[in-house]
Order: sequence, then structure tokens, then C-alpha cells
Amino acid sequence: MRGAANRVEPHEEHSSLISNRFLIIATASICLLAAASVAISWFGRAYGERLSLAGHSESVEIVEVTVGRDQLFVPANTIRFEQQRQSGSADRLDLYLLWPEMSGYTSADRVRFDDLNQSNALIFLQISQSTMSRDMSGRVEPIYRHLLEDDAAPGPAGLSLHAFKSGTGYDGEHLLTGTLQDGEAYAIRCLLPPPPSEATSSDCQRDIHVGEDLTVLYRFSSRLLGDWQAIDTAVRSYVETRTHPTPSVTTLKNQPKASTDRSS
Repeated sequence: MRGAANRVEPHEEHSSLISNRFLIIATASICLLAAASVAISWFGRAYGERLSLAGHSESVEIVEVTVGRDQLFVPANTIRFEQQRQSGSADRLDLYLLWPEMSGYTSADRVRFDDLNQSNALIFLQISQSTMSRDMSGRVEPIYRHLLEDDAAPGPAGLSLHAFKSGTGYDGEHLLTGTLQDGEAYAIRCLLPPPPSEATSSDCQRDIHVGEDLTVLYRFSSRLLGDWQAIDTAVRSYVETRTHPTPSVTTLKNQPKASTDRSS
């Protein structure tokens, strides 16, 4: 009788096995769904943040880039293109800076970086190894002077306005010249729209030499021409204070020169 009382009927055992299996499957499914939900949430948030940045970076981590004989140390949020935000050697480096702050991207200034209507908010810099011995100011007399009309007109902010001759390859452009506070010559090429309200964010460009062997081509809106001296000083200072000769150049400079004296 006791054996009969303790015996589990086959249908009860079968029912118990199905129930345990169901619980295991259900638990595993819930865990998988929870993990998937966490993963989707994480990737969604990360992608959303990346999408909201639209290629910009808020990082102020210093990126060390070697261009030719110069090393540049700049914050990541001032580097315009994502693929350039890594330390190492490069043919060129593209920066964008708020004017007049001369600072990089932040979410608080997002509109000033993205709104095309605020064309006077940014200065764009393209830094590369020099390929010409003269900067734009130095090319005025030997090159540009032969391509310009004879007469100059008064330009904005004390600059002189020179029109390029037709067929020179600079159709529609003007060369504006002046003198910097230190007495150095200043020259910049601009596309000047008839209504100033149609100015773009980069219709004026000028290049200067900085460091050991760098050319800095910088561009800004013609609406900022009133600040031409301040912009030139700020751009030059920004690059110079963040540029150092490469170790090999420094080593060569520190080597003592061989004596050329001869004893009689």
C-alpha cells in the first residue's frame, strides 16, 4: 500500500518535466530580451549622441599632429574632420574656430557651427607644409600685380580694393591690400557679393607662413573684413603658440656648427 501511495503516475512525471522545461526556456527568453533591450538602449543612445554631434566633437583632449617639420598640439574639438582627430603624421590639418573666441565646438555653441545664416561666426584654417617660398602678401608684387587692373578703389576698413583682370583665372575675385600694425604688408583675396547679406562663411582667404615650414590658409566671411587685423593676429598667434619644431629639427638646431677657422 505504501509503495502504491508513493508511486508517481507516468502522466504526473511527464507533466512535471514539461513544466520545468517551460520555466527554463521562459527564464532564458526573458534574460535574452532584457540583454537585447539593454544593448539596443546603449547603442541607440550612443548613436543618438553621435548623430546629434553631426561630425563635431566636444572633446578637449589634445591631439598631436606632425605636419612636415612641425608638431601641432590642438584640442580635438577644434579639428574639423573626424578622421583627422588622431595623433600622428598628416599632410594637412583642418581646424574651425569660433570668432572672436578662437575656441572649438561645444553643444552650447552648436547653432553657431551649424546655422548657415550665422556665416560670420567661424574661421576655417587649413594647415599644411609650405610649397611656396612666399605667402600671399609676398606674392602681391611679383605675381598678383601683373594680374590686376591699374586702378584701385577704397575698400572696407581702410583696405585698398583691386580688381583682377578678366581671363586671369580670378574672375569675380578682388585682392584687398593694406598694412598691418607692425608695418608688414597685408593681402587677402575675396569674392564680394553685391549685397553683403549674401556673403558666405568662407568667401575671403589668405595664407601666411608659421613655424618651421607651415602654410596656414585661413578663410572667413567677407562680413568680417572690418576685423581683418584682429583676425590675422589671432590666427597667427593661435597656430604659433601650439606649434613646435619636430625633435629632428630641434636636434639639428642644437648641433654645434663645424669650425671653418684654419690655423696658419
